[in-house]
Amino acid sequence: MEQRGFGDLEAVVMDWVWDHQEPITVRDVFEDLSEQRPIAYTTVLSTMDNLYRKRWLKRQRNGKAYVYRAAMSREERSARLMKAAFDSGGDTNTVLAFFVEQMSTEQSTQLKAALRKGRRS
Repeated sequence: MEQRGFGDLEAVVMDWVWDHQEPITVRDVFEDLSEQRPIAYTTVLSTMDNLYRKRWLKRQRNGKAYVYRAAMSREERSARLMKAAFDSGGDTNTVLAFFVEQMSTEQSTQLKAALRKGRRS
């Protein structure tokens, strides 16, 4: 799956889908977003259709409407973006060094624990 960034509305919709974690409809997303900002139903519809075509969402027909769910978790997306950055960012050691420099102490501790766990698997 290609790892490109989301547009502004795509990011809002994906966050909504990830936060709700259940199959949802365009109407569900529209009703919630329309309380926060002026937005047309067709805008939400086309955004979710675009996310489906980009394979960020999966959908299944339920009567006359589609129900959508995320094709991958937020965490899996983040991991894939990090891998893509390592794969395309030049010298991997330098990229990794800059990455680690930006971490908090807590994040560094979590990374060390994940590396230890990964080595045992």
